[in-house]
Amino acid sequence: MTPRTRRAFLIGGVAALAGGVGLLEAGVLPGRARVHDVLGLTGEDGVVPDVPAGPTVSGSFASAARRTTVGYTVIYPYGQRPDARIPVVLMLHGRGGDHSSAINDLGADRFLSQVVQSGTTPFALVAVDGGRDNYWHRRATGDDPQRMLTAELLPLLTKRGLRTDRYGVLGWSMGGYGALLLATGGRSGLVAAGAMSPALWHEYGDTTDGAFDGPDDFRAHQVFGRTGEFRNVALRIDCGRDDPFAGATRDLRIEVRAEGGLQAGAPYRWLLAPHAA
Repeated sequence: MTPRTRRAFLIGGVAALAGGVGLLEAGVLPGRARVHDVLGLTGEDGVVPDVPAGPTVSGSFASAARRTTVGYTVIYPYGQRPDARIPVVLMLHGRGGDHSSAINDLGADRFLSQVVQSGTTPFALVAVDGGRDNYWHRRATGDDPQRMLTAELLPLLTKRGLRTDRYGVLGWSMGGYGALLLATGGRSGLVAAGAMSPALWHEYGDTTDGAFDGPDDFRAHQVFGRTGEFRNVALRIDCGRDDPFAGATRDLRIEVRAEGGLQAGAPYRWLLAPHAA
C-alpha cells in the first residue's frame, strides 16, 4: 500500500493496540492492482487528521545489539508533556525507512492525537531505527534489532519515565513482519501487536533478495506455524487486497485468528516489481 492508504489503516491499528495494552485473494498479479487502481477499487487514500500534534523527543544511542548508532523518536499525544508517565507502543518502519518515517510518511503523530482525543487513554508511540533492509531479525553480521528493542530501547524508555511494563508494537511492511516476530518471542510485557501489510512469505524462494541470510535463516525466523507463541498477545493484522502480501497475510490471520482483515488497498508502486518488499 502507498503511505496514504496505509494511513487509512493506521488509526484503527493504533486504537486497537491501545486497547490491547489495556490502556492501549492469494498473491496478486501486478496487472490486477493497476486495473483496480484505475477503476477506483483500491479504496480512498488515508488523510492525516487535521488536529494538533503533540510534542516529540528525538535522540540516539550506541547500540551494542545493532553495532551502530540508533536513532529514535518518542511521539506524545497532544496535551501530554514530554515527560509524561504513559505506556508505549513501539513503531517498526518498513524497508528503506528509519525512525523519522512514522511521522514523515504516515503522519503518526496526528493519528495518535486523534485517537487520544477520541477517548483512548494516552500513550506514546516510539519509532526507532531497525536497519534499512535487515528485516528486523538477527543477521549473520551480528546485527540484532530484536535484542536492541528489548534489551536497549525499552530500558532507555523506562529511564525517560515511560511505562514499559506493558507495551505494544506496531509495524508496516518489513516492520509489520518485525512486529509479528517480536510477538512470537514470549517477551515479558508485550501484550499487543499490530501489522500493516506485513512482509510475509511461505517459501524462501519467494522472498526479497537480502531479506534473509539463506533458507535456514528464513526457517528460523518464520512466523507461520507458531500459533501457540501468540497466545498471550492481542493481534491485529491488516492488508490491502491488491498488496503482494495479501495472500500470506490472509493465511496468517486465519492461522492465529487475528483481528483486522483485508481491505481495499493497493501496494507501493515499487512493490509492483517482482520480489519487492
